[in-house]
Amino acid sequence: MDLDPALSALRALGGFFPLRTLPEAADGTGARRLPTLAEGYAGATTETGRDPLTLRVATVGDRLGTGEVRVAASLAQQGLAARLWSVALGCAVLYGRLPDLDPRLLHWDARAAVPDDLWLAELRPLPGDAATLAGTVLHGHLEPLTAVLRARYGVAPGLLRGNAGSALAATARELSRWARAHGRTDVAARVRALTGELFAHPLLSATGTRTGTAFRRRSCCLYYRVPGGGLCGDCCLTRAPRSSPCSTPRSSPGAASG
Repeated sequence: MDLDPALSALRALGGFFPLRTLPEAADGTGARRLPTLAEGYAGATTETGRDPLTLRVATVGDRLGTGEVRVAASLAQQGLAARLWSVALGCAVLYGRLPDLDPRLLHWDARAAVPDDLWLAELRPLPGDAATLAGTVLHGHLEPLTAVLRARYGVAPGLLRGNAGSALAATARELSRWARAHGRTDVAARVRALTGELFAHPLLSATGTRTGTAFRRRSCCLYYRVPGGGLCGDCCLTRAPRSSPCSTPRSSPGAASG
């Protein structure tokens, strides 16, 4: 199936899956004036006086009520990873293709919630195979994002890779649930195949252990350090450290930064 201009098939999936396209910006949102993710990774300053990535980390920290920038940076990265995996894998299994998500094509409103955070400037179809998914999300986005967050906030690269694996596993679970609910055995099979290939990638293979759609990561995203937070469902920890205010599991690895 060809990609339609509005990527409308993603809307039925809900959650982190829908992606705005710039033809929709005719309503006066001015999305084309937003900075791109490429500018965010490069640290470019916008009219706010802060670069988009700094603004996003501050926004996530404010929403979660944490003053620990390392925690906010981790959860901001996990949320963005969930967004990118959702769009890319969702398109790959529903259309058999994915849009080019080059950071220079994705305009970013760092203060907005899903799905108004990202706007795609141009629809360029790419193959929907695992190698293209890895090149698009892992190498095109998460590697440069990891480099910036490590240098700026001191977030460990292993933690950020764990976030990427956790976000991918959560995306695959949501797609599998949707496929079962709608009798789409073809979609479920594509999810299994593509996710299996992606977790064989060197950047993801050591991030955790998979059993069916379940995932147990080998690192902690630091959500337990958020006031009122706790452990994620796939956390490597079995109980929150004593310093944490709560130990209630969080069900969705991407949920904190929306």
